[in-house]
Amino acid sequence: MKTKTKEIQKELEAYVDPVKRDFLPYFFKTGKGQYGEGDKFLGVVVPNTRQVAKRHKEEPFEVMADLLQSEWHECRLCALLMLVERYKKSDETGRKAIYDFYLTQTCRVNNWDLVDLSAPYIVGEYLKDKSREDLYRLADSSLLWDQRIAVVATITLIRNNDFIDTLRLSEKLLLHEHDLMRKAVGWMLREMGKRDKDLLLQFLDQYSKKMPRTMLRYSIEKLTEEERKYYMQR
Repeated sequence: MKTKTKEIQKELEAYVDPVKRDFLPYFFKTGKGQYGEGDKFLGVVVPNTRQVAKRHKEEPFEVMADLLQSEWHECRLCALLMLVERYKKSDETGRKAIYDFYLTQTCRVNNWDLVDLSAPYIVGEYLKDKSREDLYRLADSSLLWDQRIAVVATITLIRNNDFIDTLRLSEKLLLHEHDLMRKAVGWMLREMGKRDKDLLLQFLDQYSKKMPRTMLRYSIEKLTEEERKYYMQR
């Protein structure tokens, strides 16, 4: 397994961009006390990481688990994209295995892009016709990334005109102290509002006075200028 992991890392290293290698640590806030503290970047852009992932999507879970333990951000992302690519081609049994494995690895899905590029396509897809209990377990976690997985996974449900969990999780996490979560909740409310504006306005009428400013601003981005002013002034 270690040999295969090293082989995949070497394939990623062939795409290293020195400019990106210098820029990404700043973009993903890797400084002391920041949300991505200690994360390290090879300097590989997502499309190239996805190319490698597609080539190796049939590797055993053990290889993906090994990649997820890597100090390199792109190795962890590659493992997650391998899961996403395999999920698309799997039957129900295979999808359950991928979903179950993903939930055992969430502590390594530890930056916002890793969440956003995987949770909707594994967690959200799997739960479309199933109990949403795991979303609330993740939302109750003390781990920021578990909480983000729960919220961002609902974008898949929103795209299927299923809004109840977005609303419930938004209520549950309304006063979250971390800006990344405030943005995530606001983003999901905005996406819901694209499909059901009246439902978004009802939520805002009830909660806009309590919502953190960042969450509110994200949620109202697609409203009219007059509506945005109204809710910001509240």
